[in-house]
Amino acid sequence: MCAMQIFRDLEESDRTMKRLILSTFVLLGTAVAGAAEFAAPVRLEGGGQPVRVESPGYAAPCWADIDGDGKKDLLVGQFNKGKIRVYRNLGKGKLSTAKWLQAEGKNAEVPGVW
Repeated sequence: MCAMQIFRDLEESDRTMKRLILSTFVLLGTAVAGAAEFAAPVRLEGGGQPVRVESPGYAAPCWADIDGDGKKDLLVGQFNKGKIRVYRNLGKGKLSTAKWLQAEGKNAEVPGVW
């Protein structure tokens, strides 16, 4: 299983893209000696809302058991200020509403190196 980010053009005027939102999808598939075959992408939702990131739209999704309950939670790193959204795995394919990763009572920031 892998997470794939797909840009969606939500609004366009005079061929100028005004707004982009990055959505996260899951692709399930198999690969054997030859071409890989994937099922249709499934848009990930947390708390009933699509998983998205802030502008400019670069994200780094990963799965890890952050709360120690034995289920892998979705963490999505944001390009903007290096914040990380945490979507707790509620089981049965459901994710919680996103909360920012906290450190010392504030939103944690993990800036990247460019």
